[in-house]
Amino acid sequence: MFHDIDLDLYTALLGGEITTETFNGTVKLKVKPETQARSKVKLKGKGFPKYKKEGEFGDLIITYKVKMPTELSTREKELFKELQKLRS
Repeated sequence: MFHDIDLDLYTALLGGEITTETFNGTVKLKVKPETQARSKVKLKGKGFPKYKKEGEFGDLIITYKVKMPTELSTREKELFKELQKLRS
């Protein structure tokens, strides 16, 4: 089973924790710092129930989609420009 999760830019850059729903309930995921867009994580036993195998579940593949911030304030734009200069 495949599942896409939106990840905000700040969590993708700095790391953190997020939660998501599975067939077995809610799980907490640790996001590594500097996670790239379209990175994949496999959660063993958290996917669809296996056919004719009671209590067994397949794997869940999560793909992170990094959401870019919109409607930035003037200060936020200034901070991003400062970061850009540091990387040049």
